[in-house]
Amino acid sequence: MTVELITGFAGTPHIGSDDVGAFNAGLVGPGDYALTTGNQLKATMSNANTIAVQSGDAVLNGRHVHLTGTTTATVQSGTQGQKRNDIAVLRYSKNTTSGVETCQLVVIKGTPTTGTPADPAHNTGSILDGVATHDMPLYRVSLNGITVGTLVPLFNVLKPMKDMWDSLTPIRSGKKNATFTGSVADILSDAEYRALVGRSYTGGDVVVFTPVTTGVNTALVACYDVPHKVVRAIQVGTQQNITMDVRFAVIPAV
Repeated sequence: MTVELITGFAGTPHIGSDDVGAFNAGLVGPGDYALTTGNQLKATMSNANTIAVQSGDAVLNGRHVHLTGTTTATVQSGTQGQKRNDIAVLRYSKNTTSGVETCQLVVIKGTPTTGTPADPAHNTGSILDGVATHDMPLYRVSLNGITVGTLVPLFNVLKPMKDMWDSLTPIRSGKKNATFTGSVADILSDAEYRALVGRSYTGGDVVVFTPVTTGVNTALVACYDVPHKVVRAIQVGTQQNITMDVRFAVIPAV
């Protein structure tokens, strides 16, 4: 079937993990991400041989993984006089015979060296492409001899949509009927500006004016009259003593 209604009753079970995974990947992205839930997969070394990853959620190529509590994995002891990098990963695995999919915390051991250690290789193929094993790197575990260094996070935290929306700079807009004397008209008084933006005008704000009266084609630029605290529009080119409707947009500095 080339067209399938996923969120619809079909009379028989027809929704699989591939369907949900593809949908999730389309929403959050095709990579690997931690979500801002639980303890956001924060980790500590509970002892020299155990990494403990706290609760949270991750999305691996669209597959949702939930850690309900602290999960541990073993880090092999280091060797005196040598350095080593291990990486702790969330490993997705699919049994190609039964189709059963699982995920677990795994530590991939690096190669000891007297020089600069490198991270060990991990499985980078995408679940969306049908691979049976995929690793989401969580932390680098650096060992200098038998001493374990500070854990280094290797994952991205995906912010919720609310945070993304709140981070966007809102545009305030409206329309005023303005009378131009020569080339200038007062558009926004200080009180009107504060009602729009929540404060008085600052030099970092962007104000755009556009005439919307039929037959008026003059260009307008914004300026701020400091002594009078008024945002004014100035006609560019031919000056007209005219009353026109002016649409404005204010982008406050952040």
